[in-house]
Amino acid sequence: MSNTPSTVSPAGIDALAVGGDALVGMATLGKTAAALALVIAIILICTALLKRWNPQQRAAGGHLRVVGSAAVGTRERVVIVEIEDTWLVLGVGGGQVNKLHERQAPARPSAETTGTQAEDERFAVRFARALKHNAGLGGSRRGES
Repeated sequence: MSNTPSTVSPAGIDALAVGGDALVGMATLGKTAAALALVIAIILICTALLKRWNPQQRAAGGHLRVVGSAAVGTRERVVIVEIEDTWLVLGVGGGQVNKLHERQAPARPSAETTGTQAEDERFAVRFARALKHNAGLGGSRRGES
């Protein structure tokens, strides 16, 4: 009949080798992508922690606080900054900061005058109080005000 041997041809072995190389390449790509995702996750976690701890406020000694700001143009803003007992109204834009106005900061209400809730009260405490109140466990009934 024919003179071909009954074993697998060399072309078939080469095809298997190329397929194996493709699998190794995909595994390497997967490991690289996983390492990149890990580095990005670490960067995001560090950024979140830095924002939470706010080292800039500690560096300034806590004397500087941004009260509010509003955009006036595409690059211009009006910013109200509190420094100790003084509010400064600043115009910020074009790489410049100009003082527009200065006034005495209004007195902050103390915790006793604001009622039972302080501004610094944690969300968990307020949420637990609301749950107790809505369930009728907070000392006063639901229908009473």
